[in-house]
Amino acid sequence: MIDLTILLNEKSEEPLYTQLYQYIKKEILSGKLTAQTRLPSIRALSSHLHVSRNTVDLAYQQLIAEGYVLSRARSGLYVIDLELETLPSSHSNNMTRLENRVQDQPAIQYDFRYGDVDAEHFPFSTWRKLSNQSLQQNQRMLFSYGDPLGEHGFRSEIAKYVHSSRGVNSSPDQIIIGSGIQYLLGILTGLLGATDNGIAMEEPGYDGVRTIFKHNGFPIHPIPLDEDGLNIHKLYESKSRIVYITPSHQFPYGMVMPLAKRMQLLKWAADQNGIIIEDDYDSEFRYVGKPIPSLQGMDTRQRTVYLGTFSKCLLPSLRTAYMVLPPDLLERYNKQDFRLYDQTVSQIQQKTLELFMSNGHWEAHIRKMRKVYRQKQFTLISTIQKLMGTQATIVGQDAGLHILLRVHNGMDEVELIQTAEEEGVKIYPVSPFWAQRAQAERSMVQIGFGGLSNTDIIEGVQSLYHAWFKKR
Repeated sequence: MIDLTILLNEKSEEPLYTQLYQYIKKEILSGKLTAQTRLPSIRALSSHLHVSRNTVDLAYQQLIAEGYVLSRARSGLYVIDLELETLPSSHSNNMTRLENRVQDQPAIQYDFRYGDVDAEHFPFSTWRKLSNQSLQQNQRMLFSYGDPLGEHGFRSEIAKYVHSSRGVNSSPDQIIIGSGIQYLLGILTGLLGATDNGIAMEEPGYDGVRTIFKHNGFPIHPIPLDEDGLNIHKLYESKSRIVYITPSHQFPYGMVMPLAKRMQLLKWAADQNGIIIEDDYDSEFRYVGKPIPSLQGMDTRQRTVYLGTFSKCLLPSLRTAYMVLPPDLLERYNKQDFRLYDQTVSQIQQKTLELFMSNGHWEAHIRKMRKVYRQKQFTLISTIQKLMGTQATIVGQDAGLHILLRVHNGMDEVELIQTAEEEGVKIYPVSPFWAQRAQAERSMVQIGFGGLSNTDIIEGVQSLYHAWFKKR
């Protein structure tokens, strides 16, 4: 329910109820009051506007009579979807069409959204205990904005973790905490300064990052992929001196950049005096082969910015990520007043995460979630292979929390998504990840599995099989 604020003219020759009716009608026609919006009750609106209940009732009756709103028993008045109202009709007909529309749209039962995580295995009791403990340690500390870089103890734990798990070489002073990768990239683009040479990005690549770069004035140079990742020859040809890359799990195709190509990329940075932005967004979840050290850890010339996040292994709602700056950019950060940016992650949350890591809960949680997601991924892939066989090709199954699926039934991306929704399944397009959308694969969709149970994954894939192959 919403509030309606209107200045009624009591001196006007037009009755107050007519003024109110005209105002609400205009709001509906302009789209400011959208379909299914619940109007205030007669008593609430009369009290809010300081008019009689009779005035409001007359205005509402006129709106009902003309088919702009409908009344639901014991619920209230709701704005009608005018796109469905092609012909004048009575109130009862309006209600029938609205109810039929709701019935015709199946509820989404299985949402294969990438970015959803398994909240059932989140250690709530441990987190609650550590959060309470962080509040008890130093209450006065919590009254301030905190260190712009992030709390030193938390950054120290991150430095230890990324060194042991990813080979990242850094001191706590090189680490900046922020509320998400996109926020940190906003800071980084300010440090780099927009250049005519722009930023090179994998094609396809993460559209959320591409948007950040564009909003900060950077031209984008899409670099095609080889089977083992970014085409280094095309990177040289682009003349760009900055490249954003996801080498541990290319987004969205999923390939892992091998050691030889990583060395080629580091040579490019040395040859071009370039900067590599390494986004290690879900490196914890690798299911095949041995882990390869981060580019940052292999970079003896310190030309790499390293990005990591807690969103995939804990919860996206924590909005906590980190960035490791090389010395040159750190010096620029300190000289250019970036320390005037207030810290965006709560001190309480930083302290809780620090305790979570220092007490050993973080690594234990990663080990547990790696098993959980490995099982979910196995369930997804084996069910697809069993039901669809050669009618679908799985792409990017070595790591991460999503796969891509090429479907060989003649449908394009839009048709695949629409027919899936008709069966109550939500899957997602891949075309937005291309800067040049005309080059996107025609019959490919993205399927995330982190937020679904194993049972839901099986039932969801069964519904997809029915939508794409059985109904044709």
